Amino acid sequence: MGIQSIGVGSGLDLSGLVQQLLEAERKPKQDRLDAREENLETVISAIGSLKSKMDDFQASVKDLRDSTNLQSRKAVVTHPDVAEDESGPFTAEASNSATQGSYKIYVEELASGSRLQTANAAFSSSSDVISSSAGSLTFKIGSTGDSFSVAVTAGMTLSQLRSAVNSATGNDFGINASLVDTGTANGTKLVFTSETTGTGNDLSIVNDNDIAELEQIATVDSTEVTTYGNVSIQSATNAKANIDGIDVESETNEFENVIENVSFEVFEKSSKDSVGDFIPSTLEVGYDKDGLKNKITDFVDNYNAIQDELASLTKYGISELEDDGALAGDYMVRGIQSGLSSIITENVSASALGSLFQIGISFDDDGKLEISETDEFGFGSGQDLLDDALEDNFDDIASLFSDDDEGIANKLYDYVYEYTTFGGLLRTREQSFKDEKDLLSDERERFELRMADYEQLLRDKYINLDLTVAKLQRTGNALNASLASAFL
Repeated sequence: MGIQSIGVGSGLDLSGLVQQLLEAERKPKQDRLDAREENLETVISAIGSLKSKMDDFQASVKDLRDSTNLQSRKAVVTHPDVAEDESGPFTAEASNSATQGSYKIYVEELASGSRLQTANAAFSSSSDVISSSAGSLTFKIGSTGDSFSVAVTAGMTLSQLRSAVNSATGNDFGINASLVDTGTANGTKLVFTSETTGTGNDLSIVNDNDIAELEQIATVDSTEVTTYGNVSIQSATNAKANIDGIDVESETNEFENVIENVSFEVFEKSSKDSVGDFIPSTLEVGYDKDGLKNKITDFVDNYNAIQDELASLTKYGISELEDDGALAGDYMVRGIQSGLSSIITENVSASALGSLFQIGISFDDDGKLEISETDEFGFGSGQDLLDDALEDNFDDIASLFSDDDEGIANKLYDYVYEYTTFGGLLRTREQSFKDEKDLLSDERERFELRMADYEQLLRDKYINLDLTVAKLQRTGNALNASLASAFL
């Protein structure tokens, strides 16, 4: 019998009574479970947000704990009459070992590969047969050892040879064949270009079988001693530049360590003045002050972001209208706050600067870091101190952050790592709350089973009551009917 039929026999609203009793039993326990689940979800979300901020902070600290990264050098090139968005004749890079200096550089010549072309009127069209006999041609580059061979079949045309060269196995060092129809009595020319640059790296074509017809294409016989002279050759060349009056050359367009620990790549010749002299560009090699300053500024911003997050999560509402933070009073979060602040204020004896204060970083009234723009104590503004340190103590800034034993960035990284790594304190804490939430789901299931049992108990109880009352009502009705007939 369903709950909805309770009271049919007695006429009483026993179904409504059962629902009221169920609600009275369910509500306090349901409210407690809902409140616990909401609190757990809030805490889990708060820990996730804190973990994300700490990951960001750890990433910014990671950049500052690498001394090689901090001591980087910067190569700045200034080209005359070149817009900022254009590269100019060359670009340059400097390694961390580069010495500071200024250089005047101009580009005289770009490196080029060799170029070969068949003689005038050697062939009238691309369909001309190059050989009536079968043989082969070997394509070689100077003394590099790069080579490949192409089989020449009897009756092969100029066009077919072109295709065979371009698709040949082993042609992976930049040999390209093309056809040029001059439209004149000079006929069609077969042109070979090589991407291998540098003086002495010329392309040669060996007539492997000394076939007379192939002397119009090959440059040397099978012994590589006799030169045919029918093919015109434009030799490969070095790139040429001048550094402070010193001529320098490179097989490629990249100059490596011509200036020690500095490389530059050339793209075009330098322009000339009215009398035909090359106009030099200026290469300045020095510390990457702007790059390091940006890293320090990012460090300050990320530290403040994590402090804002910690403050929001641990705040206490100042009135009944303001809620407490999700982790208000949490011992671990309070520990993170104090631990970070403690490391920030430590002295670093390995650096002549000693502390972050010496590079202009200080705490404001809210406990956050700042690089002030005003001089409040007569030591100069934070920006002034930072600029002075970048100018006069560049390497000491690196020691301040990255010293293996005392570096502030190293200590902060290790400290945050204890919380954010897999199995770390913060992630373990997060997992414990997630486990508790899973247990709460199990408790809900058990609670629903108990409520189902209680509902069945109430149904059985009030069904019996309904039957009893209905029986009494029928008995009463029968007595009333008997008494009524007795008086008639």
